[in-house]
Order: sequence, then C-alpha cells, then structure tokens
Amino acid sequence: MVEVFSGRTLVNKEGDLVDPEEALGNKVVGLYFSAAWCPPCRDFTPLLCDFYTELVEEREPPAQFEIVFISSDKSTEDMVEYYHDMHGDWLALPWTDLYKHELKKRYNITAVPKLVIVKENGQVITDKGRKQIREQGLACFRSWLEVADIFQNFKG
Repeated sequence: MVEVFSGRTLVNKEGDLVDPEEALGNKVVGLYFSAAWCPPCRDFTPLLCDFYTELVEEREPPAQFEIVFISSDKSTEDMVEYYHDMHGDWLALPWTDLYKHELKKRYNITAVPKLVIVKENGQVITDKGRKQIREQGLACFRSWLEVADIFQNFKG
C-alpha cells in the first residue's frame, strides 16, 4: 500500500498530515470510495465504522487494518463535513489531490460506494469488501489476512 501512496500525503480527522509509509505499512488496507451525496454510501458508512472500531480500536492488539477514504464529493467542504460527521477514525486522501482519479482508474471504480481491499503493494484482495462486510461481518477480515499473507494472532 505504501507503493500506491508513495510521494502522497494522507490526512486524519484532525486534519494532521500522515505519512502513508508509517500508517499503512504491513497492513491490509480498505480503499473506501464514497461520497456524501450518495444514499447507499451514507447507509454503508456506519456499518464500516462499526467494523473498523471492532477491529482496530477495541481489539488488543489492534488488527493490521486501515482504511483510506477517497472522496467523490463535489467540494472540499462536502468531503470534510461527510468525513467528520459519518466516518470512522481512519485516513483520507485530501479532496484536492487529483491522484484520486488515477486510483479510480486503477481499481476500476465506476460507482460509489466501493470498498476495495488491497495488500500492502496495492494488489487487490477483493473488490467486494462492502458485500463481504455486510454478509460475513468480522469473519471476512481473516480471509483478507490469509490472502495478504500477514500472519497475526487474529481471533474473529
């Protein structure tokens, strides 16, 4: 994943700049393509928040998982409001970073919401993250870990 965001800067909810190498190294990463104007996005985002909270914030040690929000909002203000009001404590690609268009092409994003689960090198584990979370809950994370070859003591 570090390779995918090499030379880029991500932000957290506090607006702090985050180094992708530090934040995403040795993790399974969910690329969350979403937008505030999209009703299915607004429906799925709370479910993704719960999933992330259980895996990363309430687990000891935290799961090797991170999400990067890639906005399809119409403005920075729309993105920031949606990110702060509805999203979990994960990272985002700044709205002004035009790299989001390259990511949409690379991962074949034609509609939102889309949750693409990738290995550290950016290789796709699944482009059906949203469906898997809805159907399997936390159990889908184990299969992502196996595909990513990240060995960790994960009980879920």
